[in-house]
Amino acid sequence: MDASAAPLPAWNPVDPLGETLHFLHMDGAFYSRCEFAAPWGLALPRMEGCLMFHVVTSGRCWLEVDDSEPAVLEAGDLVLLPHGEGHRLVSQPGQPTRDLFALPREVQGERYERLRLDGGGAPCSMVCGAVRFEHPAARRLVRSLPAVMTVQAARSLRAEWMHSTLGLMAQEAREMRPGGEAVLTRLADILVIQAIRQWLDQAPAARTGWLGALQDRQIGRAIAAIHRDPAHPWTVASLAAVAAVSRSAFAARFTERVGMPVLQYVTQWRMHLALDWLRARQGESLAQLAARAGYQSEAAFSRAFKRINGVSPGAAQRLTGD
Repeated sequence: MDASAAPLPAWNPVDPLGETLHFLHMDGAFYSRCEFAAPWGLALPRMEGCLMFHVVTSGRCWLEVDDSEPAVLEAGDLVLLPHGEGHRLVSQPGQPTRDLFALPREVQGERYERLRLDGGGAPCSMVCGAVRFEHPAARRLVRSLPAVMTVQAARSLRAEWMHSTLGLMAQEAREMRPGGEAVLTRLADILVIQAIRQWLDQAPAARTGWLGALQDRQIGRAIAAIHRDPAHPWTVASLAAVAAVSRSAFAARFTERVGMPVLQYVTQWRMHLALDWLRARQGESLAQLAARAGYQSEAAFSRAFKRINGVSPGAAQRLTGD
C-alpha cells in the first residue's frame, strides 16, 4: 500500500502543549529536606540530565551561579535549574561552601534524605530535589527552558496555589508524620510542573522555536499527531492534511517554526522513542522495535537509529544493560 494513501488516524481537537506537559513524569527523582543555621554554604555539582530545584520553606538564603549575580531566596520562593547547572546555596554571598556529597546525611527513604548544617545562627529550611524526565517530549521541553528559573511567591500570578502548596510542604517538613516523605515529594512535583507552566504562560521565549510550534494551531496539530502515532506512515501530504493546509505551505511553515523539515522530525521522534524503549528493557526483538517505530525493514530502522542516536540498537541495548 502506498504510504501516501494510508488512511489518516482520527484526530480530535488537541492541546499539543498540554499533551507535552502530560509527559512531565519525573523519573529517577531524589529529594532532600535541608535544615541549616547560619553561617553555612553548600556547593552542588553539575548534574547532567537532571532538573534541580529548591523550595525555601522558612528563612532565607542566597543562590550563586557562575557568571550571575547572587540572588536572594526568601521563604516561599522556588528556584529551578532545568539543565542541572552547578551552583551554590549560602547564608550570605561569598560564604565558604562544603561539597554536597561530603556532608553527613540521614537516609530516610530510598529516595529521600535529611541534611543539616548548624552554624548556630539564623535558621533556613528547604526541600530540594534532582529529577529526570525520561520521555523525549518532556526532555525536549526541559531543554527549551532557561538555565535558572525563580518563582517568587509574593510576585507570582498564581500566588494562592504557591502559598497553599508551600504551607503544606513546610508543615510536613516540620512534623514528618507517617507518609510525610511521599507527601513532600508529590507536592514538590506539583510545584515544579506549575513553575514550568507559569514560565510558559509568561515568557516570550515560549512563543518561539519548538515550544512556539506546539502552540501554532496548524503545526501543533501535526506535531501532536506524530507524537500520538509515531508508527503511522506519515508523509508531508498526510501531515498537511492533519494541519488542514496545503502541502507546500505546511512544509515551509513546519521548517520555519520547528527548525527542521517535517519528515526529519518524524524520524528523530521515532528514534528517540526507540532509544527509550531499549532503555526500558522490554525484551522486544529488533523487528518488533522497528515495527513499533513504523519501519518494515530492520536494516532501515538500524540505519536511522544509528544516524540519530549515534550508536546501533544493539550497542545501545548493551550500554543500557551495564
